[in-house]
Amino acid sequence: MMPADATASDAAPQGVYWHNWTDSKGVSHLTRCHFHRYILKSMSKPAGPQWQDRLPPGRTTIISTVQPAHWDGTWHPDPTVQWIIPLRGTWFVEAMDGTRVVMGPGDLSLGEDQMSRRDARGHIGHNAGNVGDGPVTLMVIQTDQAPTIDRPCRFQ
Repeated sequence: MMPADATASDAAPQGVYWHNWTDSKGVSHLTRCHFHRYILKSMSKPAGPQWQDRLPPGRTTIISTVQPAHWDGTWHPDPTVQWIIPLRGTWFVEAMDGTRVVMGPGDLSLGEDQMSRRDARGHIGHNAGNVGDGPVTLMVIQTDQAPTIDRPCRFQ
């Protein structure tokens, strides 16, 4: 639904995020996903319209974290379903299936590997760590959403 004053140049964008999800065997995976349900509207009139893709409502906890230089997160599941937004620096996430993604400012990750199970190598959830010699600043938005299984890209 596009307002009457929208133009062809206002085509709906496609936002991208990396989803760290778990399959029915307890193995975590990283899948590149797109937001698709954008609508053009004002968030607070009289501000002009902007593209919005609203996620399910719920309670959240917002955490700003700074991982020191050479931080090593080792293998662990996310504590809750959470959005992770790098603000400064570069870090990586590696899923149990071997997929490794390097992220920096402008990237977005959804951590949802709470249902993973320890494999024969002792890996569970995901491995994460800083890339390079500096600290990494992240904004983490923890949600009250229940974790799912076999639902990659569930927010599209």
